[in-house]
Amino acid sequence: MANAGSGALAAAYGAFRRWPVLPVSVILILLLAAVFAPLVAPHHPLDGDLTARTTPPVWASEGTWKYPLGTDHVGRDILSRTIYGARVSFQVAAAVLLAGVGIGTAVGLAAGYLGGVVDEILMRLVDFIFAMPFIVIALVAAVIWGPSLWLVIILLVLFTWAPFARQIRAEAIQIKSADYVALARVAGASGVRIAFRHILPGVVPTILVLASLQVGFLIITESVLSFLGVGIPPPQPSWGNIVADGRNYIATAWWITFFPGIAISLVVFSMNFFGDWLRDKLDPRLRQI
Repeated sequence: MANAGSGALAAAYGAFRRWPVLPVSVILILLLAAVFAPLVAPHHPLDGDLTARTTPPVWASEGTWKYPLGTDHVGRDILSRTIYGARVSFQVAAAVLLAGVGIGTAVGLAAGYLGGVVDEILMRLVDFIFAMPFIVIALVAAVIWGPSLWLVIILLVLFTWAPFARQIRAEAIQIKSADYVALARVAGASGVRIAFRHILPGVVPTILVLASLQVGFLIITESVLSFLGVGIPPPQPSWGNIVADGRNYIATAWWITFFPGIAISLVVFSMNFFGDWLRDKLDPRLRQI
């Protein structure tokens, strides 16, 4: 019995090391909480109770199970606002990734396959995007058009496609010199067919790894913009503006900023670990190590 128990424990430990069990579990829990926020959250995120403002978490002497993670300065439930904030963060990350991956892939394939003047123009555009001060652009845009969810998405898309374009261009240049691409060209395949039928599948692993690593960056950036007041406008809850709400109460009500900050850290760490695991699995050179 002892040997069977130790064998099962060793198998579980091996699976835990081989597969990203913990990161995926964290991401799934937060994602499910975001999707089913109206069912999971104990309170509406905008409902406040001034008689219960700055109530501490349940384990504190004045805490209550009605507000397990405490309340903010106007009596809104921190747990509910954190759950609804996850919904906003995942919505922004998904929308930005879809647009950024699409634009970056198209630009990278065009630059890598066509080369010449097209490559030069597109890569100088990428350099221009990298040279732009993101926070300054975001502040100016928020002053002109006002903070909104769509402004955050547009700004993040503007600065997200360039890393995909540069990496995919490098991969496309390498792949287009492969024998099977030369055979397709000799067989009379059009440039569009070669790019999307023969080169694109070769860069899909790179796209997946970059996308997984970008999720954490996007969530942090959205939180920073909301913290600075140029992101998701209050009272709509996002992790950034929840942290911003509590910055004046850190000494007396630390839980207002602590729990959404922990949520941000968990998502970023989990996505980075998952991205590293995905890179190791999809890169044949790393699979031999």
